[in-house]
Amino acid sequence: MPRPGKKAKQAFWERGYLAHGYWLGKERLGQVTLGPKKEWDGIYRWRAANHSGEAATLDEAKRAVEQAVLVGASQLRLFDK
Repeated sequence: MPRPGKKAKQAFWERGYLAHGYWLGKERLGQVTLGPKKEWDGIYRWRAANHSGEAATLDEAKRAVEQAVLVGASQLRLFDK
């Protein structure tokens, strides 16, 4: 009987105080932040690797982070040794 292989780690979203983090194990890949409660302007700001932006909804911001992580993972680094 063949042994089952190890499952690949899968990134997941975790909700925090005024932010949502996108994690792969113990490494944070990206995040979506909100403004302070009383002063929030309704815009979700996201950041992943060297990419950042703004979105009108939480779903759009999460999708943008996931897309930035995928693009960052698939592009080759130019000046790394």
